[in-house]
Amino acid sequence: MSENGSQAKTVRKPLGFWGCWSLTVGVMIGSGVFTLPAVLAPYGTLSFGGWLISGLGSILLALTIGRLASRTSRSGGPYVYTRDAFGDFFAFLIAWGHWLSYWIAIPAIALAFVGYLPVFIPALADRTLWQALAALTLIWTLTLVCVAGVREAGFAQLAMTVLKLIPLLAVIALGVIAGERQNLPAFSPSGEPVFAVLATTALLTMWAFSGLEAGSLPASDVTDAQRTIPRAVVSGTILVTVVYIAATAAVMLLVPAAELAQSTAPFSDAARAFGAWGPLLVAAGALAATAGALNGVIFVAGQLPMAAAIDRLAPRFLSRTNAGGSPYAALLISSVLGSLLLAMNYSRGLIGAFTFLSMMSTLAVLVPLLASAAAELRHSWKSAKGWAAVALLAGVICLFAIVGSGAEVIGWGMALLLLGAPLYYVLRQPQKVPA
Repeated sequence: MSENGSQAKTVRKPLGFWGCWSLTVGVMIGSGVFTLPAVLAPYGTLSFGGWLISGLGSILLALTIGRLASRTSRSGGPYVYTRDAFGDFFAFLIAWGHWLSYWIAIPAIALAFVGYLPVFIPALADRTLWQALAALTLIWTLTLVCVAGVREAGFAQLAMTVLKLIPLLAVIALGVIAGERQNLPAFSPSGEPVFAVLATTALLTMWAFSGLEAGSLPASDVTDAQRTIPRAVVSGTILVTVVYIAATAAVMLLVPAAELAQSTAPFSDAARAFGAWGPLLVAAGALAATAGALNGVIFVAGQLPMAAAIDRLAPRFLSRTNAGGSPYAALLISSVLGSLLLAMNYSRGLIGAFTFLSMMSTLAVLVPLLASAAAELRHSWKSAKGWAAVALLAGVICLFAIVGSGAEVIGWGMALLLLGAPLYYVLRQPQKVPA
């Protein structure tokens, strides 16, 4: 065989298993996990039942996404799966809503990052304008990394994912070594019925798994995508489930229940057992967690418009890529919109803006997962009953989370999603007719 022929066979795409894995893990592990032990403390050790329910549901969703990804190497994730199952119109709505959820999340995650910066830059505390400028700086630094190329974005994502896992694993190890059983809260201190506590804690913890589908979106840039993506998404989700449960248990073992219930920084309180540098380690980990989640969100925000444009359901310029393989126009538009949204809401203050933006993006993340479950159910209903059952259960979990998110979130989410209906007829391009 010629040298050129041999080289052609060994050419690899920008993303491999670890690139997809870090997208899945990195987008899921954001700032939320660093506050959840305190949020769950009033529900006692029964709250671990909520973690198990949301973790199992997320693994079922990951299996469903993996099954769908094994059939295609096209980028777009849930958009592609919906288009194959239900056609262009519903696929466009899913792409629209999914894209909205990502660029709306961009300022929310950037604000979460800024929330930890005063630990290292005290002058930022209570200075709303400077916080907004710091958030914008982070957004555009990571946008430029993603525009530079798919390989560069993947490397940055993997590095930040490893960095964010270090403090979580350190606190888990500390809990094993120095934790005390008497610190654990009572089984159910709230006194509410067991089912009610499980439902509440499952909903609270379900949001921590948001983004599990991220590793499926850049399929066309993934080596052996039909094998790589399922393994990366499923293994990443399982790892995150284990880390979440173990980290929550470690914090509860290290911090007395009464103190934990009042804590605003439970991991920092737990890390004080390391010494004076413990809280700083946790703050650094939170910065890495939010920066890594933001890098992943910006990266996949460019994939959805590109996928729709390739299928002629969006303007053609959105499908253009640069020498590094990045859909630069789609990335820049997503970050511009995210920056404008941040500028419009920074006057609410850090917490108010973060809460508002998170609320807006919540439902838009769940609907693509529900559509993916429906697509797999339709595909496997007659030919693979076991996989159909997995997809059905995954869909029920999504509906449970959607209904539990509340009327206000559902109202905002549905309004934003339905806004895509007229845009479908405005933006789609005429299909080429074969000669």
